[in-house]
Amino acid sequence: MEKDNIVIVDDEKDMREFLEIMLRKEGYDVHGFSSGQTALDYCRDSRCDLAITDLKMPGMSGVDFLKALRETSPDAPVIMITAYASVDTAIEAMKAGAYDYFTKPFKVDEIKLNIKKALRLKSLENENVLLKNDLKSRFGFSGIVGTSRKMNEVYQLIMSVASTRSSVFITGESGTGKELAARAIHNEGDRRDAPFVAINCGAIPENLIESELFGHQRGAFTGAVSNKEGLAERANGGTLFLDEITELPLHLQVKLLRFIQERAFRRVGGTADIAVDIRLVAASNRDIEAEVKAGRFREDLFYRLNVIRLSLPALRDRKEDIPQLARYFLEKYSNPLGKDIKGISEPAMRCLVDYGYSGNVRELENIMERAVTLEGSSLITSESLPPNILHGQSSAQPSLESSSNRASIAVPDSGIDLEKAMEEIERAAINDALRKAGGVKTKAAELLGLSFRSMRYKLSKYRLTDND
Repeated sequence: MEKDNIVIVDDEKDMREFLEIMLRKEGYDVHGFSSGQTALDYCRDSRCDLAITDLKMPGMSGVDFLKALRETSPDAPVIMITAYASVDTAIEAMKAGAYDYFTKPFKVDEIKLNIKKALRLKSLENENVLLKNDLKSRFGFSGIVGTSRKMNEVYQLIMSVASTRSSVFITGESGTGKELAARAIHNEGDRRDAPFVAINCGAIPENLIESELFGHQRGAFTGAVSNKEGLAERANGGTLFLDEITELPLHLQVKLLRFIQERAFRRVGGTADIAVDIRLVAASNRDIEAEVKAGRFREDLFYRLNVIRLSLPALRDRKEDIPQLARYFLEKYSNPLGKDIKGISEPAMRCLVDYGYSGNVRELENIMERAVTLEGSSLITSESLPPNILHGQSSAQPSLESSSNRASIAVPDSGIDLEKAMEEIERAAINDALRKAGGVKTKAAELLGLSFRSMRYKLSKYRLTDND
């Protein structure tokens, strides 16, 4: 194993040589210098894992050396030593970014221990960076899985806009990961430590959306027994994500427009304006331009939201990401389900890659959860996949063929589990109805001839209720 390289800077020869001898006995590579400038010249061409510098020196001070060292060795911990101890000098050293501060004469064991701690911390930080980079190379970016060209374009745009205040409008089919993209914009920007608050405009009854978004005052309506903070207020300093924005009623679109323009709102029943500092991200799986043209979405609000457009590709348009995604979901579900599944067989992977996925990434996740649950061997095999995937049918082409009042299903020579096949047909039909209804569950229920109660039950049964 390569030794840690320690740089010592002290104009006092005796102190410098004492530290060199002591640290070499501890097993470190040590290089001593009488001035900050000569030490910097060395560090420009050589690795510096830790530096020990005197605070007061002719020419370049220890603080100046520390600041200059950050350009060549930004991760190297710096320990300050001085014979002129004072609160002011200690504060100056720590403000400059020193790891620790010692007064001469110092206890040898104490400085040895601190050097070990500093180097261990640096090692852990480096391991953390390597782990994050490894995860990105294996699975993608900021929680989003995929390394295809289309997804790399998405990542680049996210990084470009993450630290701006501009509103972002995310488009993409249901299941493409619009909320994940919104969270990535938040997490990669300078608001990452502030709240990320999401609201699904299509999942809240129309008469409650305004109260959820802006809050209400006590007595504003029946049931308002106390003041309530809205989601816009809760997101102050951070990001407010408005999913399914096209489901927002027109009268609320007017209030949202005023809020975006003024960054202030009034609670329902309130009279005082409440100002907030938020980053606004909106999303829809509908054709927003068509909604504007049809008069269902305000054009002026659209222009306010659509400052930056982020379009997420459908899974069928980035098939090269399917193996990564499948392995990611395999790892995600194996441990919770108590399975020791090492991988995916080649025939099963071919089936997964060839499938159409009208439900996009969410549908693939459901398929992999099912496969992990049913698989009894150390590999995911084709037998654990749904029948329609095995037959090469896309989710937009259900295996149920209607003719007048008859329905038929092809039975392979190897036989079929009818109950499971019917469940997959039902799941595919629900996915297709949701796609055609633009993700609006009430409309999808009408297409399927179901009551909304029955639709909710089936959505829960097939785990199709997650956010995009």
